[in-house]
Amino acid sequence: MGMRKKYESGAAANYISRRQALSKLQLSLRDFRRLCIIKGIHPHEPRHKKKVNKGSNTQRTWYFAKDIQFLAHEPLINKFREFKVFLKRLHRAKVEGDQNEVNRVAKTRPLLKYDRIVKERYPTFMDAIRDLEDALCLCFLFAKLKKKSRIPSRIPHMCRRLTVEFLHFVIETKALRKVFVSIKGVYYQAEIMGQTITWITPHERAIEENADVDMSVMITFADFYITFMGFVNFRLYKDAGLFYPPKLGRVNLLTAKEHEADTEAAQEVISSTRVLLVCMLAIVFQLIYSLSEELGRDSSSAAAQEPALEEFPEEESGMDSDLIAEYKRVRNVQNLFAGLKFFLSREVPRESLTFVIRACGGLVSWDSSVEYGSSYLESDETITHQIVDRPNQLTSFITRSYVQPQWVYDCVNAGLLLPVQSYFLGVELPPHLSPFAEEKEDVSGLLTEDMPKSIGSTVRDLQGSSTSVAAEPKAKRRKKRAPAFAATPGAPVKQSYQEAIAEKAEQRKLQEIMIPKKYRRVYKKIKYGQKRKAIETRTLLRKRQALEQG
Repeated sequence: MGMRKKYESGAAANYISRRQALSKLQLSLRDFRRLCIIKGIHPHEPRHKKKVNKGSNTQRTWYFAKDIQFLAHEPLINKFREFKVFLKRLHRAKVEGDQNEVNRVAKTRPLLKYDRIVKERYPTFMDAIRDLEDALCLCFLFAKLKKKSRIPSRIPHMCRRLTVEFLHFVIETKALRKVFVSIKGVYYQAEIMGQTITWITPHERAIEENADVDMSVMITFADFYITFMGFVNFRLYKDAGLFYPPKLGRVNLLTAKEHEADTEAAQEVISSTRVLLVCMLAIVFQLIYSLSEELGRDSSSAAAQEPALEEFPEEESGMDSDLIAEYKRVRNVQNLFAGLKFFLSREVPRESLTFVIRACGGLVSWDSSVEYGSSYLESDETITHQIVDRPNQLTSFITRSYVQPQWVYDCVNAGLLLPVQSYFLGVELPPHLSPFAEEKEDVSGLLTEDMPKSIGSTVRDLQGSSTSVAAEPKAKRRKKRAPAFAATPGAPVKQSYQEAIAEKAEQRKLQEIMIPKKYRRVYKKIKYGQKRKAIETRTLLRKRQALEQG
């Protein structure tokens, strides 16, 4: 046996550079990126770059050799090549000026279908649920983008339809748990099949395109996630006993008899009212997009035939107290606005508030001139709350409360109906705290004006006793025993410069511990380069000072 050649086994054989991958797959860089995005392949950072790079220090992008071998058998590669042939034929027809040939070639455009790839990447439905957050964030973003030439018109439309369907599912199942409004957008958290799903939606305004963003990459992600969301929504609706595509509960275009009839008379009636049906379908879509209507349920589905769940056992039954408390908290959030009727003014975020209120069991409406789908007027005397975001209200009703939008979000996060006095018009609002961050309990925040006066009197008595003790002579104070509990006025604690530096260094160490392993080597190299540069700078400064003094 001869000696084993260098760089033919181990790390050097496990990785392949991007240039080698392009040569092996015979693809352009753009098609290679599309293929990696669709198949879920991403580059990796080798632990020993010099070994993988065969002794060279050249910066390269590395992939697993097994991943590239896996991509070599992908049928989408043939579709990419067919699309290039299609573009050449279309260009030739346009140059020749034959419009009939252009139309004929345009109809032969190859279509990319991702159904098989979705099933490959997500073998089980639970895998798809765990990867739902990225798809939701991107689809909600594209649903708000303006329709321009760089973005196909079908993508914003499909993203809008799929996201509205998902919001309806959360409303019907009452799966919403937390809400937080930030400068980036509105964060929502829902519990679906035992999994916590968090996503962000942009604020209700048109989003301009950013020239720094590569829209071709974003469109590739959107194409895949549209197919992915279609599968997920279909399964979620079927498991919840809902029709898919969604149908309204109070609108029936055709009765069951008309649907089952196959006689010639029934066919003539259906054909004569086809135009009317198209108009009614447009109205139904507008109602579905408004989020104000309930969806129809499929009585023949297995989920609809399941018996209702019994009440959760009490603490005396031996169940875990934390589990019972969590169950009660979830039930409170699900029925938080049950029995309440809301009316939204023009200036408030309609879709966000409608989604949150309906997901917690409330009824909501708005002015019919703002958006289609309002169910009752502002003059309705049964309205309990009106959401307003303006300094004052011209017309007011005594039977309802006028609150700012933050009250709705804070009630959901608190799990109860908060007092409306702190959210009246023109009142300085309390801080809107994030429900996703666990803050330490602040004792000073517990002493509010709503607390009993005995608490304040107790504190004042303690402060008074401390001042009286300070006024007594020292000899008498030595004889007296120290009180078991006493409160002394606090004083500001001054932190020295050395303590501040030590605390900052400790925080830096904790941050370095949290760096992932695959990035730790890069971080160490960066720090080493910074230290070496600082040493060189100090050396040059010393030499300069020596020259100036000498």
